[in-house]
Amino acid sequence: MPELVFFSGTMDCGKSTLALQIEHNRSARGLQGMIFTRDDRAGEGKLSSRLGLVTDAVEAAEGFDLYAHLVETLSQGGRCDYVIADEAQFLAPEQIDQLARVVDDLELDVFAFGITTDFRSKLFPGSQRLVELADRIEVLQVEALCWCGARATHNARTVGGRMVVEGAQVVVGDVDAGSDIGYEVLCRRHHRRRMTAASARAAALSPDVLPVDAGGVRDSAV
Repeated sequence: MPELVFFSGTMDCGKSTLALQIEHNRSARGLQGMIFTRDDRAGEGKLSSRLGLVTDAVEAAEGFDLYAHLVETLSQGGRCDYVIADEAQFLAPEQIDQLARVVDDLELDVFAFGITTDFRSKLFPGSQRLVELADRIEVLQVEALCWCGARATHNARTVGGRMVVEGAQVVVGDVDAGSDIGYEVLCRRHHRRRMTAASARAAALSPDVLPVDAGGVRDSAV
């Protein structure tokens, strides 16, 4: 039976890489898929991974009807054996409903990939709808790590190197520390404390608040 499968995880856990791997494996067996994406880091109409792999995709912009696009493609003699939807967290809930309809009415497997929560630890509407509708949810096993070495579970947004918890839910950026708006994965403890790798280094390099005179301590102990 065809399924709507939601592959979820934090940034840096290999979601887009897995999407590209599924595309490669199935196309190598003679199958033809339809790839949708939204706001990919590589630009409009692209599916890319941080490993440098990239392929063409259909940009599912706001108001785009994924089901209608597939029906039109098939009615014009096109072929589609499966569907991949990357950056699915950016899709609107009604677009997720369209993906579910693709599974139920067109009987095609749909593989959706996305992060679950935003930089404020709030569910993306698209991800919430996927959790509600998916036949199966797969948490990716490639663990992203916080700067402290613990398993990263939260996505943080940084502006000028400092973590922020206010602003628009969707702002396209990357993990490149050189950009003004960036993203970093953190464990829950350091997300709560708003402590990124940069702020942790700054704290480690700052002088002691109450410096101790080692000589004075020795004298008083004699």
